Amino acid sequence: MSNIDLNQVKLAANTEIDNTSSLKELGDLRIKYLARKGIIAGLFDNINKVEATSRPECGKQLNALKQEVTEKINQKALQLETTQTQDAGAIDITADGILPILGKEHVLHRLIEDACEIFTNLGFEIVTGPEVETEFNNFTGLNIPLEHPSRDTFDTFYIEASKSNQKLLLRSHTSPVQIRVMKTRKPPLAVVVPGRVYRPDAVDASHSFMFHQIEGFCVDKNIRFSDLKGVLNLFLKNLFGEDIKMRFRPHFFPFTEPSAEVDISCIICKGRGCSVCGRKGWLEILGAGMIHPNVFKNVGYEARRYTGFAFGMGVERIAMLKYGIDDIRLFFENDLRFLKQF
Repeated sequence: MSNIDLNQVKLAANTEIDNTSSLKELGDLRIKYLARKGIIAGLFDNINKVEATSRPECGKQLNALKQEVTEKINQKALQLETTQTQDAGAIDITADGILPILGKEHVLHRLIEDACEIFTNLGFEIVTGPEVETEFNNFTGLNIPLEHPSRDTFDTFYIEASKSNQKLLLRSHTSPVQIRVMKTRKPPLAVVVPGRVYRPDAVDASHSFMFHQIEGFCVDKNIRFSDLKGVLNLFLKNLFGEDIKMRFRPHFFPFTEPSAEVDISCIICKGRGCSVCGRKGWLEILGAGMIHPNVFKNVGYEARRYTGFAFGMGVERIAMLKYGIDDIRLFFENDLRFLKQF
């Protein structure tokens, strides 16, 4: 992928947009260039073919191209709408019909795509997995013992016994994909996993029985905790802005050792203290740590040979902090008054 390729796409898009005479044609161009399977998305999909040293700059140029085409289309739409309004007094029997309102990406879907794009620019690969999982992948393989509270029926949606008498369940986190990938592939690995997860929580302003997570992990020789800090620092600054600060607090997770909870300086009060951060100036954002040797043992890796880190975050929580939303139910009630704000 070269500057010539990007310039050609930019030139072609600008020419087609300038020559568009109707909102319908403009809508088709929006799909052609900006849809999930559009031309610009295809360029993002091929970024892994670019040399590793050139990927950050290439990703920056692609983001700039996407932003420029989006603004160009929006400006053209405004121009066409203004022209149609001025001509509304006359009846043109050859005019196109009323254009339906174009749908927009849901705020959660957009946030997941933005987060995954940051990680792919860092060299991570996006992998997804099934939402119906085995008890081994969801718990045992991740070093979660039988007596752990999360394995209780009050905390997990169990379905039925499989043919091998292994319990099936709706996954309670995206970490089972970590087990699936490591059981079938050898290091080096750098994977990010977005997806829906399920827990039988009572629905209220901060809880839902279905929500979204993003899991990430990296395995290779000589992976260190400092590598984890560097990746998360780049991710959080790209997502929330260069001004945010980050801190790690010791914590416990069965599948990582050492483990930590990661906080960022409050994006509302800039760390000075407000009602959102409980006057502390910090917001808990995700959990992370070095992959436990028992997890490597469960997938057939040599713990003396490989090390790795893993992290996980709730998408709804990040969206609520990023946009100042105080009720998780707003994401799923399909109220257009709320959704149109994004």
